[in-house]
Amino acid sequence: MQPARQVAYDVLRAVTESDAYANLLLPSAIAAADLTPQDAALATELTYGTLRRRGAYDAIISAAADRPAADIDPAVLDALRLATHQLLATRVASHAAVNESVNLVATAQGRGAASFANAVLRRISRETPGEWQHRIESAARSDDERLALRTAHPVWIIRALRRALAAEGRVEELDDLLDADNLSPEVTLVALPGLAETGEPRCPYAPTAYGSPGGDPHRIVSGSGGAVRVQDEGSQLVALALAEAAPIREDERWLDLCAGPGGKTALLAAIAYEHGVTMEANEVVPARAGLVRNALAPVPGEVVVHEQDGRRLAEARAGEFSRILVDAPCTGLGALRRRPEARWRKSPADVAELVPLQTGLLSAALDALAPGGIVAYVTCSPHLAETTGVVQEALRGRDDVEQLDARAALGRASRTPIDLGDDDALHAQLWPHRHGTDAMFLALLQRTASPRKAD
Repeated sequence: MQPARQVAYDVLRAVTESDAYANLLLPSAIAAADLTPQDAALATELTYGTLRRRGAYDAIISAAADRPAADIDPAVLDALRLATHQLLATRVASHAAVNESVNLVATAQGRGAASFANAVLRRISRETPGEWQHRIESAARSDDERLALRTAHPVWIIRALRRALAAEGRVEELDDLLDADNLSPEVTLVALPGLAETGEPRCPYAPTAYGSPGGDPHRIVSGSGGAVRVQDEGSQLVALALAEAAPIREDERWLDLCAGPGGKTALLAAIAYEHGVTMEANEVVPARAGLVRNALAPVPGEVVVHEQDGRRLAEARAGEFSRILVDAPCTGLGALRRRPEARWRKSPADVAELVPLQTGLLSAALDALAPGGIVAYVTCSPHLAETTGVVQEALRGRDDVEQLDARAALGRASRTPIDLGDDDALHAQLWPHRHGTDAMFLALLQRTASPRKAD
């Protein structure tokens, strides 16, 4: 068995069976298998490519198998997906893709399943990628379903992204956004201010961000003692914008309310240390709280990390904080480049479940602000229900909070001008196709000097 295929298959199985995240599991799987750089690149392409186009591949497998993909044993289906990606989207020889995938099935499920997989894959190999694409699109019931099969996005996500772009008057950019979601993102590093120098090549916006010079970025991270780490430029920008929202005073107290895994926490903590500011963090999941503490290890000074429901913590600390980051749990639709499996794992029901939590966290954070304090509400999702909808709901019935110009704050945080649209919105939305970042949303809300609740 070619080791790259085995690694890819093992990761696919973990994603299917254990809801694992490929971007977290794959590097350790590659290291454990001691793959050569060439095989590591192949394992990465096979894993991410298969996960990214799973919806289209399932439609093709269903047609070739004469049964719904959902009725096929999951271990067999993952092998079929992996082989279909090799047959239709790579230069891997057809016989190698078929034979090795059949062997995977034989090992996992036995000879009967292997015979079934062999028959399905030989049917798939007889037609070109274009012929299969035409066949599955011809069976689509709507234009959106055809677009979903063509771009490997579920229909509900396509519609949510279209609405988000339409809110900016840029619905014509939908195809560009869907294409950008299917590109592998460049590795971006952050140099913590005061602790590491920014390397080359520089990224266009965040002064702390630069591209990986090549090789294994984790070696750079470990060599810096954690003062340099992997972090999307958009994630850096929204944290920097909170720091730039108003002049920093030494007597301020900052809080990262939903801190896991700690990337933005460490960046804010480094800035806070430079300005003599006290900072705290909170993460309700103990394992993720441990990641936050690890992320904070290179930053001098003490940052207390709480492990509480963020709503309860904020309610208990009313009026204490000068700046609060609410990087709320969300669907993650803005990071589909990095987590391709998330598009198939999420559903509209997740939005309905998350919105009350997001609203509760933001509302509690507003109450935890001292007069003049600022909350940065951040999501890695452009879904309007998770972004402007949450902000509007949290502001309902209050006249002690005003919305600041997040676009201006991002502009101050950036090295170069950022195209954030020409409407009069106060919030800011970054996009993969326009800015080369994850689709980060930012709203800045300030507690007024005389807090009171409206009638």
